[in-house]
Amino acid sequence: MIGAGAFMAAAADRGYTLYTGVPCSYLTPFINAAIDAPGLRYVPAANEGDAVAIAAGAALAGRRAVAMFQNSGLGNAVNPLTSLTWTFRIPVLLVVTWRAEPGGAADEPQHELMGPITPRLLELMEIPWQRFPAEPGAVAPALEAADASMARTGLPYAFVMQKGSVADVPLSSGPRERLPDAPVPPGRPVASATRTTMLRALQAATGAGDVVIATTGYTGRELAALDDRPNQLYMVGSMGCAVSLGLGLAIARPDLRIVVLDGDGAALMRLGALTTVGFERPPNLVHVVLDNGRHESTGGQATVSGCVDFPALAAASGYPDVTATGSPESLQALLADRRPGLRFIHVPTLPGVPAGLPRPTVRPPAVAERLRAYLAGGGVG
Repeated sequence: MIGAGAFMAAAADRGYTLYTGVPCSYLTPFINAAIDAPGLRYVPAANEGDAVAIAAGAALAGRRAVAMFQNSGLGNAVNPLTSLTWTFRIPVLLVVTWRAEPGGAADEPQHELMGPITPRLLELMEIPWQRFPAEPGAVAPALEAADASMARTGLPYAFVMQKGSVADVPLSSGPRERLPDAPVPPGRPVASATRTTMLRALQAATGAGDVVIATTGYTGRELAALDDRPNQLYMVGSMGCAVSLGLGLAIARPDLRIVVLDGDGAALMRLGALTTVGFERPPNLVHVVLDNGRHESTGGQATVSGCVDFPALAAASGYPDVTATGSPESLQALLADRRPGLRFIHVPTLPGVPAGLPRPTVRPPAVAERLRAYLAGGGVG
């Protein structure tokens, strides 16, 4: 057994200063220590997949991050672990608990299958792993092995935590409360333009000092076709994780504005992410939901967005500034306003895809590397 502080101090020496995750009783002392420790930041995620995406966003911006959760939630993280961190080669450190470890303590029925298959599931996802270092002398070698693996592969590395690995740590901090107070715009604007037209307006209002994250599907493809820029990242999977990735980026780079382009279907898939963003309130994040009421890139099937009030959801989740527009001119004006503060913009759009729309010619790892270079240059080119 080790003290949580011993691990976190050694990890901080290697640059790990951001922790995010979902609680597990095995992780309680670890999470408590991360919440209370000066110099560390803990971001409570709504689910395990969001935790991976938050950590990936921070790592992409150069701030090393740890995502932690119980193995029962590993299934919820499979999507970003296989189509975000793997696809873009973004290394994050994982701490996954080992509930129902074979030969270990008896556990609840919901862990019976995941317990035996946890190591194999990590290996299927090409994630190297070792047991969490439960002795003081094992911490530094374990972190060294993890760092060496991530440097070599560009992929995550996992510590699998057994019961009783970390000594109890009481939580000193109380819950933070902030009642939602944003006014909700009345009614739903009438869509007047296609997604492509809206993206053109957005590009006219973004540039140096901005990072643009485009959700998977036609949004990223159209953005790249209009003007492929080094400050743009086109997600090609991990549907619903765009704003969590953007949150990690915004926390790691408060000097830059992060503009997240979401879709209605993607936002609906992981609505819990809005509550985490609203709780954290990064002042440099703008969340734009382009809403055509369709899963357009998979055949045009309808989403349920027609009966969803996105601005009201964002306001209820804690976004302090909520607007809506169906006009490209209005969207450009809203984005040209660079005042600080977390903002949510709902943008109904007309359906339609440009004829002959190409796919981005730059492969995802190169897109990520290009963005890293842009960030290293201070966001100016």
